[in-house]
Amino acid sequence: MGKKTPLYEEHLALGARMVDFGGWDMPVQYPAGIVPEHEAVRKRAGLFDVSHMGEIECTGERALDFANHLVTNDCTRLAMDQVLYTPMCYPDGGVVDDLLVYRLQGRVLLVVNASNAEKDFTWVKEQQAAFGGGVEVRDVSAQTAQIAIQGPKAQEILQRLTPKDLGEIAFFYAAENVPVASRTALVSRTGYTGEDGFEIYVAPDDAVHVWREILRAGAPEEILPCGLGARDSLRFEACLPLYGHELDKDHSPLEAGLRFFVKLQKADFVGHAALVAVQEQGGPARRLAGFRMLERGIARQGYPLLDAQGKAVGVTTSGMPSPTLGEAIGLGFLPAELSQPGTRIAVEMRGRAVPAEVVKIPFYRRSAK
Repeated sequence: MGKKTPLYEEHLALGARMVDFGGWDMPVQYPAGIVPEHEAVRKRAGLFDVSHMGEIECTGERALDFANHLVTNDCTRLAMDQVLYTPMCYPDGGVVDDLLVYRLQGRVLLVVNASNAEKDFTWVKEQQAAFGGGVEVRDVSAQTAQIAIQGPKAQEILQRLTPKDLGEIAFFYAAENVPVASRTALVSRTGYTGEDGFEIYVAPDDAVHVWREILRAGAPEEILPCGLGARDSLRFEACLPLYGHELDKDHSPLEAGLRFFVKLQKADFVGHAALVAVQEQGGPARRLAGFRMLERGIARQGYPLLDAQGKAVGVTTSGMPSPTLGEAIGLGFLPAELSQPGTRIAVEMRGRAVPAEVVKIPFYRRSAK
């Protein structure tokens, strides 16, 4: 039996198919199916239970400096209530996890991936011990439920449940103590789908009420509850990395195409020397690339990527048919010289080399309003 979020019974009542994910019992899809859920988020709105995510709170006069030491991005640039996406690395440059850093009043909140939550907290505590004081670290995951509403209609729907003008919350900013369906929430304009939307942090006892009220408020727009299947297909089209696929301890954020989120010029951080050395050598020898299948076939994680001579030179990290694009696409690590759009490669599928072409990523980017 896995761990259960406060919304577990709601998922069962809605007919969700449950699966184990990182030790949690989570909905992979609801009766509508993954593709309709995916399309709901792209065209209208979808609602996700993300209460399995981990939350680590840092407090003290050096909390922001400590967060800055932990991660590759520059936390010192954060304004109050601003949110930052960043990798967190080991000394050798491999990735511990990718996370969000919230600079809030009196605290810094780290939101980490569910499958890594315990490992991340252990890692953060180890770094705290070596940091030299001025910061306290606490795992607040059990005191936090998280719900995400995503899609072009997300603001319109959520606005019906709060007196707060959600238009005042800019992209990658947050607001604390926001009334949502008469409950108090931390609301941030963030998400993992490539669409506009909000992530709502509430007390576990408030999660069911808020979840039901959002579904009720979104009924005119035909909002759908969405599971892990749609969450994966949505993030994949937008080329948002998934730990264990595009990110892991054996790949650096530079290889994973996250150079923008690695600020080598800032004060020393864990992994800094290793990442500087890679850049000084001309950059990573392998890079994450996107590709589309030129013949029928679906590239799955672990499938070898072949060069023009049929030699295995890389590996697929994620792949599936794209509901939005209507074709089979994939992500994988390739030698830098083969990662440019237009390069012909092949994917080995059950002993057969299926032609593919490297394409520009992300595969999908939402239109600016």
